[in-house]
Amino acid sequence: MQPAAHITVQDLTMAYGDFVIQRNLNFSIRRGDIFIIMGGSGCGKSTLLRHLIGLKTPAQGRVLYAGTSYWDASPAEQERIKRGFGMSFQSGALWSSLTLAENIALPLEENTELEATGVAEVVSLKLSLVGLAGFEAFYPSEISGGMRKRAALARAMALDPKILFFDEPSAGLDPISSRRLDDLIVELRDSLGTTIVVVTHELASIFSIGNDSIFLDPETRTMIASGNPKTLRDESPDPGVRSFLNRGEP
Repeated sequence: MQPAAHITVQDLTMAYGDFVIQRNLNFSIRRGDIFIIMGGSGCGKSTLLRHLIGLKTPAQGRVLYAGTSYWDASPAEQERIKRGFGMSFQSGALWSSLTLAENIALPLEENTELEATGVAEVVSLKLSLVGLAGFEAFYPSEISGGMRKRAALARAMALDPKILFFDEPSAGLDPISSRRLDDLIVELRDSLGTTIVVVTHELASIFSIGNDSIFLDPETRTMIASGNPKTLRDESPDPGVRSFLNRGEP
């Protein structure tokens, strides 16, 4: 039996004023998917992510979470839905003036009633999950880029989200650090059952972690392919999709 749809996008059009970025997007993301949003530069990948996490209102269409339409819901219901999100931005977006422990504690202090000891326990657990046990007192400037990405992931996981969103998680990382981050994303999905949505153009990541995807085309301004990235690489009828997924091959 196929897992139920966790996120459903229906007839979504994204626009800035009269300028349409993408139109007529229709796709579903199943529970436990690692779902890749891919496409050429300027196609609207990050804009789609902003629509999915409730930061930008669609020009048209709906985004449903477990059957509930986010943009048709009350503010209280929207807030409840967003409490199930974790977001890791491309830059990591850690507060440079706070230690790793303080960065991860921030969403816990703002959104839960945990006492200080409880917060400290959760912080240590999340850092341990991403391989940063013992780094609680370090500042972001004192650790490597790959470690900052993992710390940002620990913060995104602070409230035990049902869905994790990543914007170019491997950007700026060397191949070894990128592979470690990819392995961690898969491990978190497997151990916690989290649904994961990733915007990326990195082929190594697309093929190693993604089990489903959509391809956004900047010319036609709509999605022109969907499915397992490896299947699209080998069998997509669209030459542009095959070219994108086979770049670098001899």
